[in-house]
Amino acid sequence: MNKIIPAALAIVAVAGGAYYLTRPGAPAPSAQPAEGEPIVSITVPDTMSADAMIGQRAFDATCAACHGTNASGKQGFGPPLVHKIYEPNHHADMAFQMAVQNGVRSHHWTFGDMPAQSGLTKADVGNIVAYVRELQRANGIE
Repeated sequence: MNKIIPAALAIVAVAGGAYYLTRPGAPAPSAQPAEGEPIVSITVPDTMSADAMIGQRAFDATCAACHGTNASGKQGFGPPLVHKIYEPNHHADMAFQMAVQNGVRSHHWTFGDMPAQSGLTKADVGNIVAYVRELQRANGIE
């Protein structure tokens, strides 16, 4: 008799959970993006500063292959930079300069290490940072 009560409660809990997940109007489970797809959905600002526009061109040429269009990440390649992890209080502008110059060991994501990037000057990276920061602000990341 004592074993029947816990078993009955377990059945009720499983049935209730199944109903909750399959009821009409239930949100679909969030699926992981397909390989190469953006990881996050972002809002692009209507206007950007001159530095950010220059940074966008440099980002598209050097960074977008891994970090995706508009820094939204690229499943299987690299993380989104329009993400709370990269807010200025956690990753200051100098962190981007150092990442480009020295590379980065994987520590927040499972994409592997980022190699150092050649062909970018400090000014180029500064403009890329301006672009990323403007995208972040447009998406509520201060």
